[in-house]
Amino acid sequence: MRYVVLGSRPARGTGAVARARTAGTAIRRAAERDDVPVNQGLRVAAAYAWRLLVLGVAVYAAFKILGRLQLVAVALFLALVVTSVLRPLADLLARRMPRPLAVVVSVMGSLVLILGLLALVGSLVAGESDQLGQEFAGGIGRIQRWLEGPPLRVRHTVLSNLQGKVTTYVKEHRSTLISSALSGAGRAVEVLTGAVLALFCSLFFIHSGDRFWHWFQGLLPESARDPWSRAGRVAWRTFAGYTRGIIIVAATNAVLVGIALFALRVPLALPLTLLEFFAAFIPLVGSPIALAVATVVALASRGPVIALVVLALIVVVGQIEGHVLHPLVLSWAVRLHPVVVALSVISGGILAGVIGAVVAVPMVSVAWSVISEMRARPEPDHPGRSPG
Repeated sequence: MRYVVLGSRPARGTGAVARARTAGTAIRRAAERDDVPVNQGLRVAAAYAWRLLVLGVAVYAAFKILGRLQLVAVALFLALVVTSVLRPLADLLARRMPRPLAVVVSVMGSLVLILGLLALVGSLVAGESDQLGQEFAGGIGRIQRWLEGPPLRVRHTVLSNLQGKVTTYVKEHRSTLISSALSGAGRAVEVLTGAVLALFCSLFFIHSGDRFWHWFQGLLPESARDPWSRAGRVAWRTFAGYTRGIIIVAATNAVLVGIALFALRVPLALPLTLLEFFAAFIPLVGSPIALAVATVVALASRGPVIALVVLALIVVVGQIEGHVLHPLVLSWAVRLHPVVVALSVISGGILAGVIGAVVAVPMVSVAWSVISEMRARPEPDHPGRSPG
């Protein structure tokens, strides 16, 4: 028999509150004992996720800093490129003369050679300017007649309207074009400053780059010196191998293109050859862009038949570069899948323009080489294990 005492009725919901408190206490105790049932795969995924997040933030911050210091970063990159190319020459000359003199001779000799080549190109362009103007004027007329004829049969009024729109655009945006030219002049001053800084750094890197590296290693703790030493050696070996290899590939492409352009009597053959040489430093896309410019020049000056021949040259040179030169010259220094190369070039171009597209592949190559070296030779005191 159940008795109820008047005035002592329990409050409503007291049982639910007590059960909630009991459950909360149990959860807290389980958390303190680390007994929460979390799947091991989820633990590993979470551990990798936060590490990748931190790494992504660090990479983004590095790119932002490099964007602020773009002039210094580009000058340093150029100095490393010059060092990787001229250091063997300076070492060879140092056997016959004092090392400081060998460094000056190698750097200044290369600089005089490059400036002389650029001066030759400028004089050729200036000497052919009048003839080129007449050829381009006649070439535009030939292109217009070709577009109006079969199989395209573009109406003359459409071409006239297009020409009128271009002329109107130039007149309406003349001030914008002039300001762009002036800003380009200011950019030229920055380029000159960066070139001088790169030359200055190159002299010291070629002369005593090893001293810089040993000084940096001396600042590290004793336990970190061996990993950094191995990482530095493999990074420099990869960077120098890539730089020398890409120069060989670019020179070979330029020679092939130059022979074809001179044989086809395309105007500005030497400047277009130099354009092909420098464009080859952007993997996959540089050479096709340079040869597309050569195709336009051939179309305007020599007609559609020669332009089609130059267009076929794009395919041939691309096949030689992709299937012969790159595997033969660069495979020993850089082992990246073509998809990785393409993604690196596009990502670098989005983040930093043409400069980013140029430096993306060597940066990724160096990073991958360092990671491979560290994984191949793990630290003895810290055996490899999954994060978390």
